[in-house]
Amino acid sequence: MDRTNGSTQGHFVLLGFSDRPHLERVLFVVILVAYLLTLVGNSTIILVSRLDSRLQTPMYFFLTHLSFLDLSFTTSSIPQLLHNLSGCDKTISYVGCVVQLFLFLGLGGVECLLLAVMAYDRFVAVCKPLHYMTIMHPQLCLGLVSVAWGCGMANSLIMSPMTLWLPRCGHNKVDHFLCEMPALIRLACISTAAVEGIAFILAVGIVLSPLVFILVSYGHIVRAVFRIQSSSGRHRIFNTCGSHLTVVSLFYGNIIYMYMQPGHSSSQDQGKFLTLFYNIVTPLLNPLIYTLRNKEVKGALRRLLLGNISLGKNL
Repeated sequence: MDRTNGSTQGHFVLLGFSDRPHLERVLFVVILVAYLLTLVGNSTIILVSRLDSRLQTPMYFFLTHLSFLDLSFTTSSIPQLLHNLSGCDKTISYVGCVVQLFLFLGLGGVECLLLAVMAYDRFVAVCKPLHYMTIMHPQLCLGLVSVAWGCGMANSLIMSPMTLWLPRCGHNKVDHFLCEMPALIRLACISTAAVEGIAFILAVGIVLSPLVFILVSYGHIVRAVFRIQSSSGRHRIFNTCGSHLTVVSLFYGNIIYMYMQPGHSSSQDQGKFLTLFYNIVTPLLNPLIYTLRNKEVKGALRRLLLGNISLGKNL
């Protein structure tokens, strides 16, 4: 059997919904609008967190990194996706596919760990408020973020080569919008049980372990909240923690479904829509979730806008 990889021909063909051109045209418009809103929303979060002195806290330090992650995550794949949806050219170079897969896996892993770090931050803020600034000092915050980035990228350094080195026997047509791991595994012309097993083990460490940590942290938070007598204090904590829990639910719901069962076990069309949701909707909603439920961010936005208006009048 000829086991020459299609990748040696220099490109992959991303089929997407090429058999349904009307759907692709609709998706192009929706994805373009969502991408532009994602750029604006997450850039605004970063800008406000950096410019407003009242937001110079560990919570907003982590939120800034989450917004930067979302920007990087969408930008690593959406421009190529829009190019493929806009015309007949559905190809992506082999190098482009390698970069896209590496960033997709790496940044996704970083976000899993960063959400766990943010849960720890909320745990300390609620359960140990008097020691919060002592525990969450800048060096620790930077260290936690560095560990999240390092482990996420290390996971991708293992999984990306294993996925791309699978023999494909000349097949280079990916039944997906992106160079995504489950879709690339389906191209293999040999048994992928070993790769899927390793992927599952790594997913336990990079996906499920942070999720368990998040759930345990929120178990302690809920118990601490019920000891608070002030209803306003409870409401403030629920608002802050509710935003984080909403983001966790959106993110983990999709990623667990996709990466805890790679390969042939999930519906291909279902996987495509889940990837679009994970890659577009979640980064779009994150800034809205944190701004609509957070008085501090809304106040910072108001001060920034009013300050710019006043400056414009003075000029």
